[in-house]
Amino acid sequence: MPVTTYETLDTSADVTTTRTLLHESIPLTGAIVSGTYGVEGSEDNIKNYTHGMFQSVYDYPYLSSSANHIFDITMGYHSDSVLSSSTSVQNAKKINNYNEFAQVLLGYTASTNTVEIFESDLSFGDNDNQMKECYFINFSRLITKDQVKKGTFSIIVNTGSWVTNNIEKPSYPAGGCITLTDASASETGGTNDAGLAGEYGVLYRDNGDGTYGGSTPATAGGPAQFGVVFYQAGIVVLSSSIFNKLRTGGASHPLNSFWREHSNGFLQGVTGSFTGSAISGNCDALRHRLANISFNNTTEINSTIYFCRATHNKFNYSYNPTYVSSSKMVVKSVAADTPVSYITTIGLYNSSNELLATAKVSEPLKKDPTNELTLRVRLDY
Repeated sequence: MPVTTYETLDTSADVTTTRTLLHESIPLTGAIVSGTYGVEGSEDNIKNYTHGMFQSVYDYPYLSSSANHIFDITMGYHSDSVLSSSTSVQNAKKINNYNEFAQVLLGYTASTNTVEIFESDLSFGDNDNQMKECYFINFSRLITKDQVKKGTFSIIVNTGSWVTNNIEKPSYPAGGCITLTDASASETGGTNDAGLAGEYGVLYRDNGDGTYGGSTPATAGGPAQFGVVFYQAGIVVLSSSIFNKLRTGGASHPLNSFWREHSNGFLQGVTGSFTGSAISGNCDALRHRLANISFNNTTEINSTIYFCRATHNKFNYSYNPTYVSSSKMVVKSVAADTPVSYITTIGLYNSSNELLATAKVSEPLKKDPTNELTLRVRLDY
């Protein structure tokens, strides 16, 4: 049935927009990450590729149609890293991995037009706390949605077995785990703008007593920061220093000056793995030590709200042919009664009076000259 009269919406008074953020808790247990579905050493939910650049982790054997992609994992180092050598296994690919993530997430320096170097602080570009050897965990959009919610990311890594964990605290027994979190980050603080990749937050060591970070290489626990999480990109960059051994032998020990120099970059305990093993082998080594990953994702819903107003002197009649019978309104029994109609549908039209969208009310709404209605129509996208 064509409409013969239209009510124009005032864009300043009748139209507004809103933004709603929905959050979902995402727990990724170590059992899934380490290969729950493996049989006799195989890991059916871990996919390796012939190019050998990264691994993909699924929540189910990846050949199954029911499998969901969770994240990709890889590693790499900067060309200036002490680990970069022509004798290192997949040296070029490891450098390319690092450069690719740095270029996409950070961009180039303004002065030398070279790719930025990752840093475990909130001031990229100042060359402090550089991370030249890193692991990269790239989460699927399936679980991060629009972004990782700030202040909710946590990752627990077992620092034992591969190297001896020397953090002498009750919460970090030898061979135990270390928890990294961005708990200090929020919408109002603890985050910064990475430029190309949106916002990021620093991953601090959870001291187990309600505090985070706070240590220096000269004290138990090593450096306070071990990586960064890029919220909108859904990418975590972990410094290889998470496996560093604590300084030993006093301040004059030859390893200590080296450890201080590379406190956030050098994988002191597993140098041979970073240089002598393939990327897939390094991915396995980290993946098997991921005890748990958890965060809240964010789904952003943008809405346009239209306030459709039916004043007392409008929409009291219907253009439905059944509204009139023998020139009389079927909803009236007495001619002197006021006109009345029942609103069941709202239509949104463009400037050419072409119907774009319709909205149904839950039940017919009675409309007559004695009342006014304001119907709120929301379009989500």
